[in-house]
This record gives sequence, C-alpha cells and structure tokens, in this order.
Amino acid sequence: MASAFSHAIASVALGKVYSGKKQPVKFWLLAAFCAVVPDADVIGFKFGIAYESLFGHRGFTHSIFFSLLLALIVVLLFYKEETTGSKRFYLLVFFFFCCTVSHPILDAMTTGGLGVAFFSPFSNERYFFAFRPIKVSPLTVQQFFGEWGWRVIKSELVWVWLPSGVVIILAKIFRRK
Repeated sequence: MASAFSHAIASVALGKVYSGKKQPVKFWLLAAFCAVVPDADVIGFKFGIAYESLFGHRGFTHSIFFSLLLALIVVLLFYKEETTGSKRFYLLVFFFFCCTVSHPILDAMTTGGLGVAFFSPFSNERYFFAFRPIKVSPLTVQQFFGEWGWRVIKSELVWVWLPSGVVIILAKIFRRK
C-alpha cells in the first residue's frame, strides 16, 4: 500500500481540481477520509481474515464498487442539504468516488502485496499495473519509522507528492484565468 499521507495528498489534489471555490473543512476531511479508509481492511488480520480473501487486505474495500458505495453514503450522510439527484449531488458523489478510488489505483502501482481486487465483490482477482514505481508501505507504524518507511517516503515524494503538487499548482493557475 501507499502510505496514508500520500493517499490524503492525492485527495487534496483532486479537491483543487474539483472546484475553484473555497470549500469547508468538512469537504477536505471527508476527501482525506475517503482516500484513506480502504486500508481499514488491515483490521481483518487481527481477526484471522486471510489477505487474499474477499474481505482481506486490498479486497472489497479497494474495489470500484466500494468506492461508489462509500461516496454515495458520504454524500447522503454529510450533505443532507443537497437534493438527491441534483447536479451538485452527483458532482459530490463523483468527487468522493474519485478520492476513494484513488486509493486502489495508487496501491496497484506499488511494489508489493497480492494486487488489488478492483472488481470485488464480483471477482476477487487481484491486479497490479504494469508501472509500479511506488515502494510498498509497511503495515505497522513501527516499521514505517525505519529504513523501510524512509524508502517508501522517498518514492512517494517523487511519484505521488510531486505530481499532486503540480496538479494543485496547475489548478490554481487555470482557476485564475
């Protein structure tokens, strides 16, 4: 997996593209939440859920279906003022979907694990992209603050943070014009 920090920064870049208007804190917190929450599946290890199972790591919570489901739930719960079916409703669902689905996309570009079940629950087949430059992040905090974590941060600075920064800057430039 990519680190939680990189998943969150990707959602910030998406948010800057989404709207040129100043967004409330709720918007940014929910964007980061959506981008990070798929890794909640690591809790399954504590309960004996196998990595490769439907609800294992990078399984259902890393799927396109889950991304859409979470986005819909987030908008229904936190944007009750939006009329279901309105243009803004669908734009918010699409935005939070993009934040959530950015997680498995980044994970499919990492150097480790068993791949991502993009099509779960319909198929548990795991996929990686051919281009996998991001070093896989350790699953424990202790391992993250060591040599392994430093290698991860260096690869994420190049392959996630730098591109996200470019997107943020370009969004600001284009919004001014």
